[in-house]
Order: sequence, then structure tokens, then C-alpha cells
Amino acid sequence: MRIVAALLALMAGLAHAQAPAPSPPDEVPLRELDTVVVTGVQPGPGLWKVRKGDHTLWILGTLSPLPRDFEWLSRDVEAVIAQADEVIAPPRGSVDADVGFFRRLTLLPSMLKVRNNPHGATLQDVVPPATYGRWLTLKARYLGRDGGIEKRRPIFAASELYEAAIRRTGLSLEDVVGPVVRRATKQRGLKPTEVRIEVKVEDPRGALRELSGTRLNDLECFEKTLQRIERDLDTMRERANAWAVGDVETLRALPATNQYEACMAAITDSGLAQRLGFADLRQRLEAAWLAQAQRSLERNAVTFATLPMSYLLRADGALDRLRALGYEIEEP
Repeated sequence: MRIVAALLALMAGLAHAQAPAPSPPDEVPLRELDTVVVTGVQPGPGLWKVRKGDHTLWILGTLSPLPRDFEWLSRDVEAVIAQADEVIAPPRGSVDADVGFFRRLTLLPSMLKVRNNPHGATLQDVVPPATYGRWLTLKARYLGRDGGIEKRRPIFAASELYEAAIRRTGLSLEDVVGPVVRRATKQRGLKPTEVRIEVKVEDPRGALRELSGTRLNDLECFEKTLQRIERDLDTMRERANAWAVGDVETLRALPATNQYEACMAAITDSGLAQRLGFADLRQRLEAAWLAQAQRSLERNAVTFATLPMSYLLRADGALDRLRALGYEIEEP
């Protein structure tokens, strides 16, 4: 049973043998950053190097969404992994509920009920009138006549709308980096080092029952998702283009604010999440990743890792924390 994990994954939206000799870089067809979404083969961003003596941690910053119709030229990442002593997987939270396959099937109806507002309420019942009017406009544009979504909690309705808007904008939420990293890691004969915080749920049915009858504080998540769709789609395209063509300076310059903090808080601030131990999940995951990075730098000549670009570039993010600990940082 993974309902809380599914909710967290939804927000996280909070949340990788020597390759054949590649062709020279100047033979790679690149496109200039434009107002439209880039296509074709693109290099992606360079790698950050974190050094301690002759030990190096290579970090690839990831981003979502990305252009839908482009091909990532991943040879640099594959070349690093081909030499790596260790590959650190992205940090993630998970839920452990000791239930078997058939019991998970019996829980499925309860899991589906969690998506809807308690007591049969609709979006119009729980969302302020002005915000609901904006919702109807965006719903008509990106979802069409979908009556069932009106029963959803704001946090789930917002997620469905956001995904539909992304698809209509020439972007994709598909994970481009993960499959490449996993394949290269397997070819190297390594098992990724997990950075995971796992919470045990002793009574999954009771947790579902409590969650299905609990009103989440998710109106801010709903409002910020609408706002991002209304105002930020062009910026998302520019950021996606910048990642694809390897323009890190543009990624630094463009605002990286998004709705995920508010949506994550709607889950982690609930009484159930507090009792389960998800209240400070992001901070614990970041601390766990930093500790793992330090261990890997101590013991390995070469380590590879991926992290969300937002965590890499923000003030007091991973790079700032590693720099404060005395590590040498080399920008791509």
C-alpha cells in the first residue's frame, strides 16, 4: 500500500562499460534557444565537479518538464559512470506497509476514494468563487468536459490540470535522465546507492480511512498551480530549452518558483503525515543526501549523482553546503 508515497511522488513532482567513441562535439546538430520548444539532438547541461584532493563527485542537475521532442545526448554522463566507483540515486521518501498483493487489491477502492473530497463535496464547494472561475477557464482549455474531476480534492484536480497543460505546451514530464543513468550503472556493474527515508505504516487501512475523511489544507497548492499555468508556461518552456541546450546561465537567471512547496505542505502538514514522520521530509532527505555525498567523496575516486536543478542552484542548496564544508566546486 503506497497511498502516502503516491501523494508525495505526485508533489515531488518532494521529488541515473565504456561507451562507444562519440562523434566530435561540433558534429552534433544543436538549435539556438528560441520561443518554441527545441527538438532534435541536444547536449543537456554540463556536470558540476565537487573535489576533495583527487576524489571527484560529478553531479548532473535534472529538470522537469523538458521538451517533448528532443533527444538528450548523454555520452558525457555515460562516460563518467563508466569510470565511477559509485552512483548515488536521487533522494526519495517511501512508505513501507507490510501488506501482500491481494490485500493491496482490497485496499484499492479506499485508495481511489482518497482522491475525492470528503463527504461528497465538489471543487465548487471547497474553492473560493473567484478561484473556481479561473479553474473553469483553464479546465475548458486543457481538460475539456471532464465532470469527474469536479469531485477531486483541489490538490489532485490541480495535478491533473497541470499535467494536461504541460502536454499541450510541447513539454513532457517524462523522466529522460533516469533510464539512461540506470542502464549505464548496470553496465558498469554497480548497484545505485539509495538515499531514502522510509516510514513504516502499521495500519494502512486505518491511515486510508483517516485520510479519506480529512480535509487537506490544499487551497494554496490549488491557487499556485492555477497561477503557474496562467503565468509561467512560457518560462517553463524557456527553462526546458535551456536545460536541453546546456545553457546553465539562463537556468540561473529564470525564476524557478513553482507550486510544489505548497502542494507538498498540503500533505506533510496534515495530522496523519505528522504522526507518520513526513513533516520535515524534504529537510531530512537533503541532509541524508549531503551526508552520503561526503561519505562517497571520502572513499571513491569517482562518484556520480543526480539532483534536481532547483536544489543545486538555490541559495543554501547542495552546492552552497558542500562549498561551506570546504569542498572545491567547479562549475560546468
